[in-house]
Amino acid sequence: MGDVVEDEALRAERLLDAQAKAVELFAAVEERGILAPGVRETEASDAIRDLAGDLLGIRRYWHKRIVRAGVNTLRPYRENPPDRVLGEDDIAFADFGPIFEDWEADFGRTFVLGDDPVKHALRDALPKVFDAGRAYFDALPDITGEQLYAHMVQLAHEAGWEFGGEIAGHLVGRFPHETIDGARIASYIAPGSDQPMRRPDRGGQASHWILEVHLVDRDREIGGFFEQLLDLGPAAAQS
Repeated sequence: MGDVVEDEALRAERLLDAQAKAVELFAAVEERGILAPGVRETEASDAIRDLAGDLLGIRRYWHKRIVRAGVNTLRPYRENPPDRVLGEDDIAFADFGPIFEDWEADFGRTFVLGDDPVKHALRDALPKVFDAGRAYFDALPDITGEQLYAHMVQLAHEAGWEFGGEIAGHLVGRFPHETIDGARIASYIAPGSDQPMRRPDRGGQASHWILEVHLVDRDREIGGFFEQLLDLGPAAAQS
């Protein structure tokens, strides 16, 4: 195990600063109406990328940029569904992993274009489920990734939805952070991740986590997505 190379308070500050910039970016996305009827998912993704460059100087991303709408909101991250045009009464989400001065953010939010009450209810449920998952994490000092994943599935069901994600989050840190791949299940909040989440990383420093909430209604063919830092920062309802 290597020596700690950075102050933990400084690491947390930089991760929170990266997330704050992602919050600023997504607020600008909404203000400028980038996710609008008639726009293709790829066009919206490119527009967010360009806005991030102009507004915040972001040029790098540590994972693929995602904008998904309508039936595509059912599909998990690893899939690449056909490009879709946003409709008049659509639900859509954006999932971006920008790098700010070598620090990673991973941020996802859901947008409803029309007045459909079910879609609004789905969007509004996301931060509540997130906060309930965070409360469970806070209450169990030795919680594992698989325990938190199972609880997120339960919370989704209790809220009247299905949990659509194969994972419920992952490690995050300085780019490039500790390897995240299928061979390292301990890097994920997922079935089979049986190590305590509050453990030192390979450099001997605190592990920091992103929590993802993907709620779906398969009968209505809609889904929503929400993600941000799990162990740092305010509750979702305050961010």
